[in-house]
Amino acid sequence: MAAAAVTSDNPDFFKTKVLGHPAGLFVLFFTEMWERFSFYGMRVLLVNFLTMAIVGVDNPGWGWSMENAGALFGTYAGLLYLTPIAGGIIADKFIGYRWAVVLGAAIMTLGHASMAFETEFSLYFGLALLVIGTGFFKPNITSIISEMYEGKPDKKDGAYTIFYMGVNAGAFFGMMLCGYLAERIGWSWGFGLAGIFMFLGTLQFWLAKPLFGNIGGVPDKEREAKELEEEEKSGIKDHKHNPFTLFDKILVVATSVIGFLYLINDPASKIADLNLLPAVMPFDFQGEPFSGPLGMAIIGLILFLVLVISRISRYAPIVRDRMIAVIIFAFFTVFFWMSFEQGASSLIVFARDSVDRELIGASATVFNVVNALLTVVPLAIITYVLYLLWKQTFKTVLGSNIVLVICFGLVWSIVIWMLFREFSGDKTEITVSWFSILNSFFIIVFASMFSKWWESKYNPSAAWKYSFGLILLGLGFGLLAFGSNNIVEGAKVSMIWLILAYLFHTLGELCLSPLGLSYVSKLVPARMIAFMFGMWYLAIAIGNKLAGSFGGMIDEITQKYDLSTFFLIFTIIPIGAGILVAMLNPLLKKLMHGIK
Repeated sequence: MAAAAVTSDNPDFFKTKVLGHPAGLFVLFFTEMWERFSFYGMRVLLVNFLTMAIVGVDNPGWGWSMENAGALFGTYAGLLYLTPIAGGIIADKFIGYRWAVVLGAAIMTLGHASMAFETEFSLYFGLALLVIGTGFFKPNITSIISEMYEGKPDKKDGAYTIFYMGVNAGAFFGMMLCGYLAERIGWSWGFGLAGIFMFLGTLQFWLAKPLFGNIGGVPDKEREAKELEEEEKSGIKDHKHNPFTLFDKILVVATSVIGFLYLINDPASKIADLNLLPAVMPFDFQGEPFSGPLGMAIIGLILFLVLVISRISRYAPIVRDRMIAVIIFAFFTVFFWMSFEQGASSLIVFARDSVDRELIGASATVFNVVNALLTVVPLAIITYVLYLLWKQTFKTVLGSNIVLVICFGLVWSIVIWMLFREFSGDKTEITVSWFSILNSFFIIVFASMFSKWWESKYNPSAAWKYSFGLILLGLGFGLLAFGSNNIVEGAKVSMIWLILAYLFHTLGELCLSPLGLSYVSKLVPARMIAFMFGMWYLAIAIGNKLAGSFGGMIDEITQKYDLSTFFLIFTIIPIGAGILVAMLNPLLKKLMHGIK
């Protein structure tokens, strides 16, 4: 869609500022913060809840095997990166970004509420609603920011930086507080808290409508047609027209259907013994029956490669080369997320069952002081931002501000209760979910350092950034492999190894994760952005699905070999991929044709 100049019904839209940016940006900041609070709060609980023993523990779960939990989580996480493709198209063509955000947030609220009932139907139904809701919410809230800053490129980078601080703040507090309530009081409390803040976040966004005017509204078809006509008259054309042929469309449908069936079939066949795909293929491989699901996945992959190659071959040489570079980066992205997303599956189980989390005496006191500072200081800073927003907008959107005050009142109440409860005991058992907040904390600490590095004269090439990211990720798992080496059955690993692993994983994420969509937007002509973004999200979806499948093998590999061997897999694969992408640096530079 051609970029549109937008206007606001409020003439003071860019005059009402908070920290140098329009107040509307901070409404989006808090909307995203509460959505991420809910998403990560639920995410950190899911595998722990599913695999927790039914008997012999104070807070029983469902007693699933790690294989079944990993299959379900992998499918859920994979679908989260595919539905935004459809959600973005629907918003762009029909309902507009603001309505899409409200619709997505409302659906996700129902999903969180459903999961709080802890029945098998409510779990699956809740996850399905979260996948659908994310599809509407995820791509469109960032699109509102893009539309807000149309014609102000010098302000856009700062706006996205502020916005993503909201992402990490929400993830941090969601994992901490939902995880604490779930593990200390009961699972329904954690799932329920995620739903409450999703609802309140939706409400504050809806009540802030007067701040946005026409921004993010329903698309104006007549205006879009006029702008497209003016563009054609001006001779602006970034590449020759390459419409989808009937053959292309057939391949898109075929690969989509096969991929979706594979994602659903994996947990369905393992958990409910319900096969949506043939159990075996109608041919043998070296005399052995060939797995039906695996065979269908291979067929789907072959068809997808045919689609990609046939489309790329029809473009001009420079465009074609740059698209090939994007595909190479997407390929390595799969290996990164396959390993990084162990943080939501196997590392949760590792922290629960194999890490020494009990502290007594001075150690408990030191941890509680550090934990209090980690919690109170960021919360105080964000509360100050709320105060600044209130001063600027309380007359215009009083209802939205009141909802935000209620949100922060609830958070402060839970935090004070949590800290008082922990300080009053003689010993402290660190919650499993606490380790997951380290990723968000380290991002907040180190993000500005990496940003300055990328802006300096020592800014490395894209391939080297990918290489650094993959190798740092692998080193984090190498520390876990070393720390868990030769431990006897029933023994516990020092928590320092897990803390250091999260540090290295986060440093790797900062090298690689922010680059993906940026390079797609730089390397791909404007009219092809949707198709290539779809490919990029597909790569992340595959990585997430593989993360769940491989993470589900932790028990099997540990029993057959040992825990160290399991972590060595995620040491060798990312480091090997990192070395390979570094070796491809000259080729990638050539394919990018000057894009940096």
